[in-house]
Amino acid sequence: MQNDNGQVVAKVLVMDDDEMVRFVAGETLKRYGFEVEFAIDGSEAVELYRERHQAGRCFAAVILDLNIPGGMGGQEAMKRLLEIDPDAKGYVSSGRTDDPVMINFRTFGFAGTIEKPYFYLNKQLMEEFSKSLRENS
Repeated sequence: MQNDNGQVVAKVLVMDDDEMVRFVAGETLKRYGFEVEFAIDGSEAVELYRERHQAGRCFAAVILDLNIPGGMGGQEAMKRLLEIDPDAKGYVSSGRTDDPVMINFRTFGFAGTIEKPYFYLNKQLMEEFSKSLRENS
């Protein structure tokens, strides 16, 4: 997809079980020029990623909530995304900065971490995230 200036728009998939987090993340990412899709748990995120990947419309990045009560969380979802696409770029998201997955994110296949609450509180984080995705797209 292209924007009004003919530039390719990077797509980001946001997976979180909290509707408000999805809304705020989506609005913030859109403000930074990204196209956004959403999933409420890891299973939905994996299926969406698989569909887009097979159609040749890959996501530039996936932001995965680490803990989804009663559903597939970010750790398992990232493992499955890497099976679909070894180049998948995932960011683990959690409010628990002491979690081993947040501390050792690369060990679990993630490209980075995003601490909650995130987007609406940290402009610098969004600018770094945007820069990183644009450089690697």
